[in-house]
Amino acid sequence: MNSISIIIPMLNEADNIKNLLDHLMENASDKNIAEIIVVDGGSTDASVEIVSNLKHIQLLHSKKGRAKQMNLGAKAATGNILYFLHADSFPPKDFDKYIIQEINKNNLAGCFRMQFESNHWWLRLASWLTQFSWRACRGGDQSQFISKELFHEIGGFNEGYTIYEDNILINELYARKQFVVINKKIKTSARRYQEHGIWKLQFHFWAIYIKKWLGASADDLYLYYNKHIA
Repeated sequence: MNSISIIIPMLNEADNIKNLLDHLMENASDKNIAEIIVVDGGSTDASVEIVSNLKHIQLLHSKKGRAKQMNLGAKAATGNILYFLHADSFPPKDFDKYIIQEINKNNLAGCFRMQFESNHWWLRLASWLTQFSWRACRGGDQSQFISKELFHEIGGFNEGYTIYEDNILINELYARKQFVVINKKIKTSARRYQEHGIWKLQFHFWAIYIKKWLGASADDLYLYYNKHIA
């Protein structure tokens, strides 16, 4: 029987994490969820205290870095399907059933289409484009489901990447022709765009994508991210 281990990397998410965990439990069937694993990367706000007080949530502690955090969560997972989810992204009702349906069709990895919580025309357009299978429309905010067997075959997330780790895994999946987009919307926060400015942040995201395409190293990408976004 298929079961899903939900893995959420967390760093200073006190404003979001309880709402997300409540949302997950309200919008999925208990029989399909093996566990919810939150992996903290060294939060300095109330995030750890909030999660610690919630029943049926497994809290792990890791070195900072989403790749490290998600790999640690995957090691602890007991389900045969891994579902990696950002702390500010809220999957659709019955997300568990949609994921299992794809696994049963031998679609062993994929994501949901995305909807930013913003009415800005560009973010609405970017959201609309995520329904298509184009590689350039992918990102970690859309969440990532993958069979545990395929995840281990690939070698998990590449911990050499402090950023862009989601895209590295997605590239591996596209190379294997093992990726499907579920035509249901995951709602994700536009907080980084609001903080930095939509055009400024989008320019830097495009710059990182192009730098990687031109052969930039993981360290080069992280230096650029730290200089312009962090």
